[in-house]
Amino acid sequence: MGYEPLANKNPLRVLKIGQERTSEMGLVMARAGLGKTALLVQIALDSILLGNRVIHVSIGESIDKTRVWYDDILRHILQEESVTRPHELIDMVQRHRMIMTFKESAFTRPRLEERLNDMIMQDIFKPNCLVIDGFDFETADRSTLEDIREMAETMSLHVWFSAVSHREDTRVSSAGVPAPCHEVDDLFDTVILLKPEKNKIRLDIVKNKGEAPEAGVDLDLDPTTMMIQKG
Repeated sequence: MGYEPLANKNPLRVLKIGQERTSEMGLVMARAGLGKTALLVQIALDSILLGNRVIHVSIGESIDKTRVWYDDILRHILQEESVTRPHELIDMVQRHRMIMTFKESAFTRPRLEERLNDMIMQDIFKPNCLVIDGFDFETADRSTLEDIREMAETMSLHVWFSAVSHREDTRVSSAGVPAPCHEVDDLFDTVILLKPEKNKIRLDIVKNKGEAPEAGVDLDLDPTTMMIQKG
């Protein structure tokens, strides 16, 4: 069963995320607790519904905690959309998603690439999309991100990162990307900032495929369900 119609209903379609087969890198930034993981999971599920395979790299968190995010978001999708055979969708998501964990001190491009290549060579899992949640931008240098981008291009991967910003750190790039990513924002094709407002969390699209966002593209996260919705 194809799930493209379900994917086409996703508010993320306005950003055309994951529709090109070329590699690209995206970044989700917010202060702690505002929904970065929820947004990354919805980006990953969107990629799966488009027929891709996703590896979710969780740095410093357990596989079980990450899996719960997928279960919760998928449950909300099934509550909102009419799916003829929901168990088939749940099974398809499980087959097209793999969760991989690293300790914070153990995550490096060589270790990540080794694990990816092992799975591909053994015909276990070949990803199209890589989600990296919990990467420490404050201690990482530019060369590390350049290495990951080079790996993404070599393997034709879409890669999405999350990053924590801090209210007290006022540094910001000319494009509007806050610290600690203000000096590496040029490495990302798409940058989304999560900003709390009165009854919602606004998705501020700073960059979209390297271009300024289109007028009228308003997306929010529902602070109760953490689901993306049109503003």
